[in-house]
Amino acid sequence: MRTMMMVMAVLCIGGCGAVRTAATEAQKQNAWAHWRTCELTEQTAQQEAASPTLRELAALTAQQSEAFVLDYGLPKETPAMETVQAVLERGPALARQAAVDAQRKPDAWAMADGALELGIGLTGLIGGVYGLRLATFLKQAKQKGDALKEIVEGNELFKQLCPTAADQFKQAHANQSAETKRLVTETKG
Repeated sequence: MRTMMMVMAVLCIGGCGAVRTAATEAQKQNAWAHWRTCELTEQTAQQEAASPTLRELAALTAQQSEAFVLDYGLPKETPAMETVQAVLERGPALARQAAVDAQRKPDAWAMADGALELGIGLTGLIGGVYGLRLATFLKQAKQKGDALKEIVEGNELFKQLCPTAADQFKQAHANQSAETKRLVTETKG
């Protein structure tokens, strides 16, 4: 019981800042390509007898870049980048795709559902009356969230199907509280 309370406290205090979506395959390949680029830069700096400072910086970037590969994870298929020419040909496209993937927002509904399902599962560890109450609360929160999502999606569909009624629709919702407006905006994604 104490362990569960400590876990819940850490999650509440720590917030969701540590939660992030998994890296896409393109992001993993880009991280690997970045590491390979840094490695080739280091080799080239050595071969071309660059200044000691430039050689040290190139060596440091290769070392730092390895951490990104470890963080993102190895790609299923490593890009063929054995030469500088191959890196210069394939690298830009990988970098662009990884940037596009990074800009995508995670699906808030999927993350919320996952968190609620995890919470419901964890309440089984607590057991007893408190576990049952917490599980009931979390199930109701999930049902209310699903209902809000359905309402917002229905409203958006209505506005698409009846564009002439959009102004009246906005007027009908003009007196919503700031909190409701914020929730609806977040729900729309």
